[in-house]
Amino acid sequence: MTPDSPIELLTIGRISVDLYAEQVDTPLRDVTTFRKSIGGTATNVAVAAARLGRHSAVCTRVGADTFGDYVRYALDETFGVDTRFVGTDSDFKTPLAFAELYPPDDPTIIFYREPRAPDMNVTFADLDADVVAEVPILWIAASNVAYETSRTAMHDVLHARGRRTHTVLDLDWRPMFWSSPVDATQEIAPLLDQVTMAVGNRIECEIAVGTNDPDEAADRLLARGLDNVIVKLGGEGVMIATRAGERARVKPVPVDVVCGLGAGDAFGGALCHGLLSGWDLARCAHFANAAGAIVASRLMCADDMPTLAEVEELASRAGSAS
Repeated sequence: MTPDSPIELLTIGRISVDLYAEQVDTPLRDVTTFRKSIGGTATNVAVAAARLGRHSAVCTRVGADTFGDYVRYALDETFGVDTRFVGTDSDFKTPLAFAELYPPDDPTIIFYREPRAPDMNVTFADLDADVVAEVPILWIAASNVAYETSRTAMHDVLHARGRRTHTVLDLDWRPMFWSSPVDATQEIAPLLDQVTMAVGNRIECEIAVGTNDPDEAADRLLARGLDNVIVKLGGEGVMIATRAGERARVKPVPVDVVCGLGAGDAFGGALCHGLLSGWDLARCAHFANAAGAIVASRLMCADDMPTLAEVEELASRAGSAS
């Protein structure tokens, strides 16, 4: 991937320095060592896609501190993610996130984003309007509208995008970012009228459209003018639904879970790879399920995102989508 090649995927959202407890299935009070990496939903999706050979970029902000320097270095040198839209905020520090893998399949993240995280201050001016309008996939996290100035920036971005194909909303429900579910619904629901795809689990669908029933949620999302919907069903795989009338459940790829963090972001990056490859949604979802399973079988998120060969091999062994 050359720096001057066209960006294929632009993600917008939070970033952090992640510290993973190396003692798995152990309460945080008994953990003695941590492993450092980078994280944040939008960041991990960009990393996952880059690991699959795509030219991805992330728009976010870091602090003017040594952790911010580390984040830039990791994105550039370790993960190959384009950092042209990673700004620096001199007023706030780069966030930290501690991961307690207790239990491993349902870990807890402790965020340190006080008094304010730099990524909350992202503005439309941090971006290139032509890239926003023309990039093949734009991926934004719903948590971006939990606060200003990022909230206004997301609406400006979506207005400039003009609901072009593959404008993806990651429903990304994080209760700690909101005062209440009602407030989240009030801010997230209007975004649905400006995107072409939504990706989320049952709870995230309930926040967005008022139901956690997969079929009803898909109906309500498609009624808002979306082309494609993916509802994550946990151990049951995912449900896909399209405006063209396709609806199916795509089986999960069983693995022994080491850490549940990052699997959804690996899914997102792999989904983008499939969309960029021109695959139908069922094939994209099957491939993405395999990518998510690989990360769930490993400790880290960004560091453990799989290669194209690894995902293809597992997806092939798991069989075709159904």
